Formats: sequence, C-alpha cells, structure tokens
Amino acid sequence: MVNSKGERNRQFPSKISTTSFVKLYILHLLKEKNYYGNEIIEEIKSRLSNKWEPSPGMVYPLLRELEEEGYVTGWWEEPDKRSIRRYRLTDSGYKHYQVILLQYKANFEDSLSIVQNVLTDIYGMKF
Repeated sequence: MVNSKGERNRQFPSKISTTSFVKLYILHLLKEKNYYGNEIIEEIKSRLSNKWEPSPGMVYPLLRELEEEGYVTGWWEEPDKRSIRRYRLTDSGYKHYQVILLQYKANFEDSLSIVQNVLTDIYGMKF
C-alpha cells in the first residue's frame, strides 16, 4: 500500500496503533456512561467477543493522559480509600472523540478490506 506521500506503508493490517485504537474506544465508551479502568478493559474485551483486551498498563496511563488533556474527568468513588476512580467524558473530550472518529474511519475500512481480501483470496470465503 502506498500513502499520500508516495511511501510504502509497511504496517499490516491496520494503520492505527494499538494505543490510538484503545484511546478511541475509551472515549467511545465514556460517551455512553461513566466507567472505571477495569470496567473499560472488561467492556472492550466483551465487545470484541473476548478475542482481545487492552492491558491495564495501557488503559490506566491513557486515562491519566486523557484527564490531563481535559478530555475526561475523574473522581474517587470513595475518596478516603482511593481505590476506584470513575471517569466521564467532558465536552472537549466529546469534540476530540468526534475528530478522531472521523480520522480513523478510513483506516478501519482499509483494514477490513485487507482482511476480507485475504480471507477471500487465500481461504475462499465470500462476503
């Protein structure tokens, strides 16, 4: 595949980094309701049919980064214990979500096309 600069894209099959994908999914989930970190991990895992899940080492730093950037707000469910930190999407987080949602759509469509073509060509599957 050649990108707009005429350079070859050597990343396969997706042009979206795992970190960017998880960030998009976190914002998507927080658009729906408040979550805490482990709930986010379990929800992503569930929505991906238990085929993949992000690690806590990816989700928690992303939540802190999103909070620092003002895209999410966090609070302690029990401030004295500081064991469960819930998050919600802010207005600027929703705007950021809408931007990256549009940015990544073509990449997901390209990835889907690649996988479908491989399944059709190599495995004889029809879509």
